[in-house]
Amino acid sequence: MLDLKTLLVVTMAVAALQAVAWIFVWRAWRHLYELKFLAAGFIAIAAGVLLMLLRGHDPPPWAIVLHNTIIKLGLVLLAEGLARFLGQPRYSWIGICLLISQVAAWSISVAIDPTDLEPRIHASTFFTVVMMSVMCLALLRDRTQPPLLRWITIAVLVEYMSASVLQSIIEFRLPADFQSAPILADRNAWYLLQGTLFLIAFFACLLFMVSSRLSADLREKNAALSREVEERKSLEARLNASLEAERSLREEQADFTRVVSHEFRTPLAIIRNAVDMIGLTGSQSQPATQERLSGIQEALNRLFSVINRFMAEDRENSFQPEYMEVRSLIADVRLHFDMTARGDRLRFTVQDPIISICADPDMLATVLINLIDNALKYSPGNEPIHVAAREQQGTVVIEVRDRGIGIPHAELDRIGRRFFRASNAKAITGTGLGLYSARRLLAYHGGTLTLDGNDRGGTTAVVRVPLSLAQSSKAMPQEITV
Repeated sequence: MLDLKTLLVVTMAVAALQAVAWIFVWRAWRHLYELKFLAAGFIAIAAGVLLMLLRGHDPPPWAIVLHNTIIKLGLVLLAEGLARFLGQPRYSWIGICLLISQVAAWSISVAIDPTDLEPRIHASTFFTVVMMSVMCLALLRDRTQPPLLRWITIAVLVEYMSASVLQSIIEFRLPADFQSAPILADRNAWYLLQGTLFLIAFFACLLFMVSSRLSADLREKNAALSREVEERKSLEARLNASLEAERSLREEQADFTRVVSHEFRTPLAIIRNAVDMIGLTGSQSQPATQERLSGIQEALNRLFSVINRFMAEDRENSFQPEYMEVRSLIADVRLHFDMTARGDRLRFTVQDPIISICADPDMLATVLINLIDNALKYSPGNEPIHVAAREQQGTVVIEVRDRGIGIPHAELDRIGRRFFRASNAKAITGTGLGLYSARRLLAYHGGTLTLDGNDRGGTTAVVRVPLSLAQSSKAMPQEITV
């Protein structure tokens, strides 16, 4: 025999377990914050039924109103949570108005006749029908859930609304002394059984909806990941194509450099033959002429050496370091300018004559000659050029200081790029490759070149080269970016 109290216990237990289940689901998927409202709705229903179980046979009127209002509050929270979960309009004002009218109607009813259940049943039916109609409207508007699941949930809601209406009709039609069947000892027990079955069915529908939402989110994330993978593959393909094009361009540049270097041999060979022929005059030439011829011959030998090495396919052969004294390097550079009648403006200073460095003599000499050439070119004819070498913290520092036109401060970062020339140097002949090639050659040594302005005008070019290759990176530069 199912009496009213037994069904209340079952309903309370079902609502409490469902509330706990929703709490765990929400904690597992925090981004589904709407589940908090569902959990709160089931908690309110369980609390209201529990209070009904704990009250005595003759509860005060306020307790009757409070306990039933708490249950109705649970239904409002369920409607709110469902609308939020589906992303539909919530119509919260309808639930608030219904709760207020529920309290007013029940308060008036228990105040007039506490034993008359009919007005309270009709008020509850109206409340239930309106709130569940709002839930059905949200389900009809939704397009995120499978249609079959939405229609099953609507059928569950309609079934409970029909049971509520049927209870009102029965309460209105049946006499007050009507006796229920033996199985349901109370005339309202069957309606409470319907409520318990509704909670179970509605909980299952909501659970399937959450599962569908999570599956849809997972599919969406997988689709987004697939799109990202495709984009990355496309980007990788474009990058490979770009690298291949760049590699092809570098090969073309290298071939062009070798061709141009090879073509330099012809005019250089002509100059060398002319020098050799002039040198055959021997004693007939003046000492100054012989000295100039020796300088030309030395410059030609150095230029031929550089061309031969950079035409080689093996880049390791282009860099040939050896131990040498810095004093010897400075002397070779000084001899070069003396032989070209430009050494009278140069002032050389070597702090320690016995400083030795592991470097490629031709490369390092070419670096210094380029820097001194720039200093002579961009300085007035009466201004000296100071070249100083010293050892500093495991490196050799060579400074070339002039008092020429200087470099605009805004262009310091750009000086040294290929073919770039300062704005104040446009009137002077040049290609913009001297500093670029100097930095390229220094990179083989793990060295650096910096340009600074002087207090009294002009520029100071500072070369820093490690004393030994063990202190430098030693790696051949794949590409030097200036």
